[in-house]
Amino acid sequence: MSKLIVNNLSCQKGYNLVFENLSFEVNSGEVLKVSGANGSGKTSLLRIIAGLSSFESGEIDYDSFNLKSEQYKLDLLYLGHLASLSPELSCLENLKYSSLLGKNSLKNDYSKALKQVGLEKYENDLVGTLSAGQKKRIALSLLFITQSKVWLLDEPFSALDSKAITIIESKIEEHCINGGLCILTTHQECNIKNLKEIRL
Repeated sequence: MSKLIVNNLSCQKGYNLVFENLSFEVNSGEVLKVSGANGSGKTSLLRIIAGLSSFESGEIDYDSFNLKSEQYKLDLLYLGHLASLSPELSCLENLKYSSLLGKNSLKNDYSKALKQVGLEKYENDLVGTLSAGQKKRIALSLLFITQSKVWLLDEPFSALDSKAITIIESKIEEHCINGGLCILTTHQECNIKNLKEIRL
């Protein structure tokens, strides 16, 4: 069983203390929802756990792996609240490129992943021509091919309709049933099993 432990974590931006002495743990099979007002540090927390931002003090431990270790990075999937996509590439090309950055199979079925999020008719469309919701779906289609155990999802439901939200909630549940764990931020209500919550 995998476990992610955050112990006495503190984050400061300039002269502003964002949060301090934050501690929690997430085990395989669990989803942690991080809630709080805008500016409370939700995104900062996910970026710190992903190794993308620095922190003032504290420790982060994942199955005894160091935050900067190769194994930790391979087991981690971070999706920011803004879809990091190239407008000049197609949906399929963007997904293929994104999958190269993490722990994924070389035999990915990219078309099937896009179909799972309702984009089967848009495979070859340039991302720059799509709506905000469709762009979000492209980013989230990575969830259907990644082999990473730890998912860090920043506002995964933003710009999605209710049908798409249900699809992603179900995928998160499936991931956890299969031994993964997930930390997400959202301002919306979640219908996800084994959900814990902390508030910043």
